[in-house]
Amino acid sequence: MIRILVDLAPIDAGAELVRAEAAGAGAVATFTGLVRSDDGVEQLELEHYPGATEAALAALAEAATARWTLGAVTIVHRVGPMRPGDRIVFVAAAAPHRAAALEACAYLIDRLKTDAPFWKKETRGAQARWVEARTTDDAAAARWD
Repeated sequence: MIRILVDLAPIDAGAELVRAEAAGAGAVATFTGLVRSDDGVEQLELEHYPGATEAALAALAEAATARWTLGAVTIVHRVGPMRPGDRIVFVAAAAPHRAAALEACAYLIDRLKTDAPFWKKETRGAQARWVEARTTDDAAAARWD
């Protein structure tokens, strides 16, 4: 089972975890990303390209299921304006054993950071700026090649 959702609404991590656990696997690994308040960030706004974003996330989920034996993959990503502490992304991988669940979850979040078309804008006081891609994200994604 693959679940992909890109939405303006807050992410209910508990409900998403219950869905992933319903796959009946022996292990579920999750990652929840939160909006940080680094350097005084007051708001983070994410934009995306509807249709293309969901397709990119689905391709990542399909690649993970081809690489590991997974009973479920969930990728929920929030878009729109968010404040520090808000959930921005939830990823779950359900597998028969923990190693596959943990590896698949790490793969999904590492590749998501580089392969999904999202644009981030940070606001600090009266100043807003678009966030550039990080070379550390590229390096994390490259380890899966």
